[in-house]
Amino acid sequence: MSNITNQTLSELIKNIKSKKISSTEVTKAFVERSEKSKKLNAYITDNFSSAIKKAKNFDEKPNFELKLPGIPIAVKDLFCTNGVKTTAGSKILNNFIPSYESTVTQNILDQGGILMGKLNCDEFAMGSSNETSFFGNVQNPIKENLVPGGSSGGSSSAVAANLTPVTIGTDTGGSIRQPASFTGTVGLKPTYGSCSRYGIVAFASSLDQAGPISKNVKDASILLEVISSFDKKDSTSIEFKRNQYSEELTNNIKGKKIGIPKEYRVEGMPQEIEDLWRKGIEYVKECGAEIIDISLPHTNYALPTYYIVAPAEASSNLARYDGVKYGFRSPGENLIDMYEKTRSEGFGEEVKRRIMIGTYVLSSGYYDAYYLKAQKVRQLIKKDFDEAYTKVDAILTPSTPSSAFKIGEKTNDPVSMYLNDIFTVPVNLAGLPGISIPAGTDQKGYPLGLQIIGKPFDEQTILNIAYSMEEKIGFKNQITDWWI
Repeated sequence: MSNITNQTLSELIKNIKSKKISSTEVTKAFVERSEKSKKLNAYITDNFSSAIKKAKNFDEKPNFELKLPGIPIAVKDLFCTNGVKTTAGSKILNNFIPSYESTVTQNILDQGGILMGKLNCDEFAMGSSNETSFFGNVQNPIKENLVPGGSSGGSSSAVAANLTPVTIGTDTGGSIRQPASFTGTVGLKPTYGSCSRYGIVAFASSLDQAGPISKNVKDASILLEVISSFDKKDSTSIEFKRNQYSEELTNNIKGKKIGIPKEYRVEGMPQEIEDLWRKGIEYVKECGAEIIDISLPHTNYALPTYYIVAPAEASSNLARYDGVKYGFRSPGENLIDMYEKTRSEGFGEEVKRRIMIGTYVLSSGYYDAYYLKAQKVRQLIKKDFDEAYTKVDAILTPSTPSSAFKIGEKTNDPVSMYLNDIFTVPVNLAGLPGISIPAGTDQKGYPLGLQIIGKPFDEQTILNIAYSMEEKIGFKNQITDWWI
């Protein structure tokens, strides 16, 4: 049997169910590898001893009907976990231990999953490189001093480095798909309302969505089955008939119409991204799909729209962190002084920048000029997609405008950093599902991803397209374990 940590989620499930390996063996293998990964800085909080104990309990009373029978999983530190510290990558929540469980992580636990620990992320999910975390940047296991993407950088790094068989991240403007592209993993952002937001530390409530990061498309489909559910505790959760995604997975996409939007050929895009896109088009043609040129005319407005809407919602959501009820508190001479010191010392620079932007666009005199206009443009972006989907079944684009860059390379250039999300942001604004799959490498050997965007609640179609393309591409991640 191959090394346990090299196995995919589906292989581990099969081997545990057939009793070839035990949950304890699997959990110990991932724990031992995770303990050697300090250089990657992927974990904020580990739960290793508890995980091994729970694995032993599972082996004593196994239930092989569960979808994740005794499978150890580490998750992004944005999901509240009962009794386990949850920081959202911020100093202001450095001592916060929730007394409740997020719905998504509860779904994982209910299906036999075992929590290994909490993975590093950009502070309050605000970032594209995992450099804004209070706990330091995560390293990309592809190469030293390379960013893993963000905000779910700890999650993508952990999957690529085989520290966890699969994981969950959150995607507000590309924070699952962009790090997946940077690390040679699969990242799926489901339709808004598909996965409950209850118990997820909020960044931008109308954009945030939980989703899987995995080694391959099949693993992503298995985890999506587990985490996608209707939840009365979340007012944005939507009740609809969910597929058995992994069971309905097929590589037969003959006759599917795939749209290629001309607006995604942006100025200054590297030739290797363009070449990768062309290869992707050839792959889907070989799979029997039909290529149709489409237009999404308001694409150019997506990034400025996002960077008005998201900070506005963030400034409202982060008002709760005042040092009174929970989290970090800085002593002050009076209440107002305590508020000011707590927030100025507790929040990092990027979070403060976005709070200031958000407060400005919501302020009297600017609300109509910025926020209201951005909401109108958001509707136009959604209408572009609605119109396109009268002609096509899915849309194929690059995942990112470049491969992973060096740590510190864009730290002092926020606008350049924000441009990393240029291909992913429109999907969140329209509430659509999108998946990034590894499709090749650049000249340096760094992974590059292709993105498939689907109709609302049609995750099955984009999973099937991704599955068929994955077979054609045959991507193999090159990890040297330099960090051990």
